[in-house]
Parts: sequence; structure tokens; C-alpha cells
Amino acid sequence: MIKTYFYDATRRRLLHDVDLTRKDLIQHEDDLLWVDLYDFKDDGELKYLANIFDFHYLAVEDCLQHSPRAKVDAYDKYYFFMLHALRYKEDSDEEITPEQLNVFLSSNYVVTVHRRNLPTLGRLARECLSNNTTYMQDGPEMFLYHILDGITDEYFPILDRIDQRVDELEDQLYEQPSKEITEEFLALKRTILAMRRAIQPQKRMFSGMNGQFMVQISKESEPYYLDLVDHIERIADSVDSFRDLLDGALETYYSIISARTNETMRVLTVISTVFMPLTFVTGFFGMNVPLPEQESVWSTIVITAGLLGITLWMFVVFRLKRWI
Repeated sequence: MIKTYFYDATRRRLLHDVDLTRKDLIQHEDDLLWVDLYDFKDDGELKYLANIFDFHYLAVEDCLQHSPRAKVDAYDKYYFFMLHALRYKEDSDEEITPEQLNVFLSSNYVVTVHRRNLPTLGRLARECLSNNTTYMQDGPEMFLYHILDGITDEYFPILDRIDQRVDELEDQLYEQPSKEITEEFLALKRTILAMRRAIQPQKRMFSGMNGQFMVQISKESEPYYLDLVDHIERIADSVDSFRDLLDGALETYYSIISARTNETMRVLTVISTVFMPLTFVTGFFGMNVPLPEQESVWSTIVITAGLLGITLWMFVVFRLKRWI
């Protein structure tokens, strides 16, 4: 499905569902056309837009294939961005689902391509339909900034929830180990790794090795993009911190389990050691071996006292050596 939003800078008004075949569109340098393609089942509509705007076939191919890494490609008349919004469902098997968003950015048009509805673009569309031209009258760079800023803002609630879950896990570490805690560790680890794979490439998208932007940004828009880069870096640092915290908590959890297992094995070993001589004596005389003075009742009393004495002596030795 294709939705179009056209800001006419001369008349200072916004038009909806314009005809893309019109020759008078975006003739003025201050005009801005936003074309949003979403929920497309095949490549027919995408190829239709590619013919109108003369998109490179490699960029069209990237739109049709899912890629987990964000990137930006520079073509003669436009930039091609591959971004990722995140859907978070805590109760599902895959808690984090990256939603690919492809953006074509030119001097007076922006084309967004995505298969599923995205909250950020839905909000921008509602603002445009309510005759609020603020987002489009500042040019394509600022319009792209609003898209990126909206996607970035959606990361923060996910980070807050992950922070809470890490704290809850740390509180449960010293309780009785259970299968649920182990599954929660593994689910959180998968979630953090999925976020890291989506965010780290976007962190490097707008700045190169020398600190310069990888796309041409005007001086007026530069402070906004610097603030955006700062937000992405904060998010990336938070994800790395959560990963380190989770790794440390997991090591502590395994250490606690190992210590409890060793304690159990120590007690079982002491019990086995105590019963070893008792089992030998009872087993030896249980093979029809005549007991000394077996006709007398004192023989049973002496053997029983001897067994109790051996047990007591071993208990004292274990206590002195601090084995129990």
C-alpha cells in the first residue's frame, strides 16, 4: 500500500494521496514529498516507485530482503538507509523482533519502505493529516531526523524493562536454583544480543573514523543529528553494560550452584565414610562367621558399643579437621 504526503512550500499547505505521475511535483526546492510504502506482498509496488524515482536495482533488492545490519549507501541523487525498529514481546519465544525500515532520502523527497506498520511512521502520518506541517516544512534532513529520533525513543522503554529484569534476576540468585531462573537468563541473553546486533551498526552509520558524518548534513541540522548520535551511543553503552551485568550474574549463579553441589557432595561423602567401617563389620559377621563369645549377651553389647565408638571417633576427627 502506498501513501503520499506532499508539502507545497509555495502555498504552505500539505496534500494527501497525490498522483505520483504528475510532472509538477517537487519542482520547487522547498517542496517535500513523502511516499510511504508498507504492507506490500510482492515487489510490484516497489518496482513502480523505483521506475518513478529511478532507484538502483541493488537498493530495491535490499528492500526485498531482510538484513540484520543497518547501513547507508550513497547514490548520485539520493541516500539509501537501512534501519531497524524493535518490537518487544516479553512473553514470546523471540522477545526482540527487528522491523526493517528502508529510507530513500533526496533533496526534496523521502521514500520509506517497510513491510509492517511502525508506530513512529504512524505518528508522523497522523501529524501530517492533522494539517501539522512542522515535520515536513523543515526539509528532508529534518524529516529523516524525526523518523530516526522516533525509532531511537522506542529503545528506551525496552532498556528500562531489561534493567528491571536484570535486577530481579540478581535478587533471585541466592534463592533455590530453579529451571525458570536458567531459562530467564538465556532469554535475557538472547534479547540483549539481538538489541546489540540492531543498534551497533546504527551507532556507526552517521559518523566515520574521523568523526565526520557519513552523509551530507547541513549546519542547521547538525546539532539535531549530534544529539541523535549521542542517544544511540548511550543506548549502545547501556546494552553493553547489561550484557556485562548479565554475564557476571550468570557466573555468580553457576558459582552458587557449584558451591551448593559441593556442599551436598561433602555431606554425602562424610555419611558414606562413617558407614563404611560399620558396613564392613556387620557384613563380615553376617556371613555365618562365629562371633567371639557369641553365646553371651555381652558380645552383642560390645560389638554395638564398638560400632558407636567408631562413629563417635570419626565424628570427632571430622569436626577437628573442619570437614563438617
